[in-house]
Amino acid sequence: MTTDGTTRIDTVRLGTDGPLVGVQGFGAMGISEFYGDTDESAARDTLEAAVEAGVTLIDTADMYGRGANEEFLAPFVAAHRDEITLATKFAIDRSGDPDARAIRNDPAYIRQAVEGSLRRLGVETIDLYYMHRRDPAVPFAESVGAMAELVQAGKVRHLGLSEVTGDELREAHAVHPITALQSEWSVFSRDVEQSAVGAAAELGVGFVPYSPLGRGFLTGSFADATKDLAANDFRRNQPRFTGDNAAANAALLEPLHKIAAAHGVTTAQIALAWVQQRAQVHGLAVVPIPGTRKRTRLLENAAATRITLSAEELAALEPIAAQVAGSRYPDMSSTSAARER
Repeated sequence: MTTDGTTRIDTVRLGTDGPLVGVQGFGAMGISEFYGDTDESAARDTLEAAVEAGVTLIDTADMYGRGANEEFLAPFVAAHRDEITLATKFAIDRSGDPDARAIRNDPAYIRQAVEGSLRRLGVETIDLYYMHRRDPAVPFAESVGAMAELVQAGKVRHLGLSEVTGDELREAHAVHPITALQSEWSVFSRDVEQSAVGAAAELGVGFVPYSPLGRGFLTGSFADATKDLAANDFRRNQPRFTGDNAAANAALLEPLHKIAAAHGVTTAQIALAWVQQRAQVHGLAVVPIPGTRKRTRLLENAAATRITLSAEELAALEPIAAQVAGSRYPDMSSTSAARER
């Protein structure tokens, strides 16, 4: 039991040989940028609440805030090093123009990137190190081979990939065991079910859904990003959250609202429960990483792990993703969906 009177969440093994983590993790991206301004004191309090609630998989990346996110997490990591599983990522290079996104998978860059993350996080070993995006021009044997060398050197414990197809996951896993696959997965975004989820289940790879709340859209916190969100919020540039797309997508949330009302919970909690129950449907460990900067939302999200949706409720949510208007990003070229065959 936590000091807030809530029960700690259960644990799950992330992949066949991966770490034991809370069944829900924490995505730290929004602390540093992308979702408007942050109250850093409140964010630190939220991180403390996460550990207390058993939310132990803490996810960041070197591109979040151009390293600032890892630096922000460092004191928290130092205070709770034995209680958390620390995940970070490389591959999206923002070292030049902060608005530019260069994808780098070459071995020299990987070796450079891990040293930077280790320094900023103040650790000797990263628990889970992801390739954030794949550059198909670099053979997996080279990039995953370079990542495997980091494991052998003791700089990294487990390897992960993000936004890869099922075939790509199999190819990488043949070079070195992959512990986790992190890709967008929610009641609104189900591209990964085409091949990646099945491959992960087949190989014993854990799945870490990012944006399980549809970047906040599934919570009802905004209706049209260009009207409701701050100028420095990147969701204003995502096609499914603006204009006619946003209006059409908001109408798709009606089943979510009805189910939430029946359970006496929020739409966010129903969306998280849906993602969590995909573990039973597909036979693999599923650890979503919703992000928040508020303690109350963190505890609300964690409570969603106790909700079980009925077959009828799951059936009501089933058609939604296929009807969503607009793509996940303005440019989908670096996502797994763009490389499915």
